[in-house]
Amino acid sequence: MNQPQNVTDYPNNNTIFTVWKFKDGAAIRPAFEKLCALVENINRSYAIRIVKGRTSCVLGVGHDAWKKLGLPTPLPRELAEFEPIVGDRHTAVSTPGDLHLHLRALDMGICFDMASDITAVLESVAECTLEIHGFRYWDGRSILGFVDGTENPIGDERQLFALVGDEDPVYKGGSYLFVQKYLHEMKNWTALSTQDQEKVIGRYKMSDIEMTDEVKPSNSHSALAGIEDSAGNDLKIIRDNMPFGHPAKGEVGTYFIAYANTFSTVKEMLTRMFIGSPPGNSDRILDFSTAKTGTLYFVPTITMLQNYSATSE
Repeated sequence: MNQPQNVTDYPNNNTIFTVWKFKDGAAIRPAFEKLCALVENINRSYAIRIVKGRTSCVLGVGHDAWKKLGLPTPLPRELAEFEPIVGDRHTAVSTPGDLHLHLRALDMGICFDMASDITAVLESVAECTLEIHGFRYWDGRSILGFVDGTENPIGDERQLFALVGDEDPVYKGGSYLFVQKYLHEMKNWTALSTQDQEKVIGRYKMSDIEMTDEVKPSNSHSALAGIEDSAGNDLKIIRDNMPFGHPAKGEVGTYFIAYANTFSTVKEMLTRMFIGSPPGNSDRILDFSTAKTGTLYFVPTITMLQNYSATSE
């Protein structure tokens, strides 16, 4: 049985996200093999050394990188270059990325050590184009002040919604990974009353209780981000969003990260948010949050990483 990477782990207190782009002409396959071995070793080592630390390292591979590395074909069914989603007022941009590393730990020092080890393997063949240091904010809230991830599946549902199943047997146990870096317009946001902020989100700020359909605006975030299948069943993704910021620079935001068994679910959510349902009725949160990046990756199983790992490790 294919062993998944740690995509179903719950959010931790500290996180480092990094995006890497391969350098032209670099010997990327040997470095990738070393990275696969390192990711496996990191997860195994910290599970033993810090039993309750909930430390994890998750590796995602982009579409172009998959081909450059000579990984198996056919590719995972829905792995492709993310195409921008353009609405009347807002755009979910597409940005390049070959590898994505998601590092989680209770202690930022552990995240730092993991990132340093990964950098030592990749720096000769790839450029780090994005590094975000995320942190837990109060009781799991975003910088906007609302709890983030309330609709996440829990328990056994996390595997159900996060991991590829029998529909793509070669990649069973893998996961689609989509990420966006959002920057928030805090001056405009904080100028709103609490009641108006709640209408944007579709939840009450202090209690985190969702508004009823009769009260919740149709362009609120919770109204548009929630989707169902044809039978009326909720379709979910695993969000591991983290806030980040540089207050002195006036830059604060949310790193949106979603794991899912199919990218179609994520794409439908994004379409409803950026184009609107119906078209033109776009997500009000986007008036205060701008997507600066957008990239799709696939997370191979640990079993696949073992197959790719350098035998010299």
